[in-house]
Amino acid sequence: MQNLFPILDAALASTTARSGTWLACGPGCHQCCIGVFPISQLDAESLRDALENADAAVADRIGIRAAASRERLAPDFPGDVSSGLLFTAPGHEEAFEEFANDEPCPVLDPVTGTCDLYAARPVPCRTFGPPVRDEENHLTVCELCFIDAPPSEVERCEMDQHWRPLEEEHIHNAEERSGLHGLTLIAFALSANQTR
Repeated sequence: MQNLFPILDAALASTTARSGTWLACGPGCHQCCIGVFPISQLDAESLRDALENADAAVADRIGIRAAASRERLAPDFPGDVSSGLLFTAPGHEEAFEEFANDEPCPVLDPVTGTCDLYAARPVPCRTFGPPVRDEENHLTVCELCFIDAPPSEVERCEMDQHWRPLEEEHIHNAEERSGLHGLTLIAFALSANQTR
């Protein structure tokens, strides 16, 4: 992780500089922190490590929010509740499309609207906002960013994603360490019931 995140953050800094005022992202803007999204076992491991090293009061608040979130999510969780792994049976991916779209991230401080584990935030959090290619090679941006920007501006500001193979290597290693292979949610990664 120590060599992945600096490379990723440099790519983010570059796209942020090129994007200028097209980017709406900033402290307190947290629309992207509402609604669940899958994270890798690498992200889960990074968040757990950061939680262990966080200020005790902050860690306690996150732990309480994560446990409460897990409890709310468990009844309709599209995966295996005991392991926290998503998409473990047919139909789970389809069910996820409308799953928990109003659930706040347990790492989001509800008072300040900022991330309590910002330095360890998952890769999807680090790449949401600026122009990024999705799995179908479409250029995507946050709906609050690049409003009325011409396509040429969006393309000019595209984030370099040459770090993706390195991320895949780190994900593989994290899965080997944890014994969990697949995606999870932040609430499951950080709740007391889900530790390995």
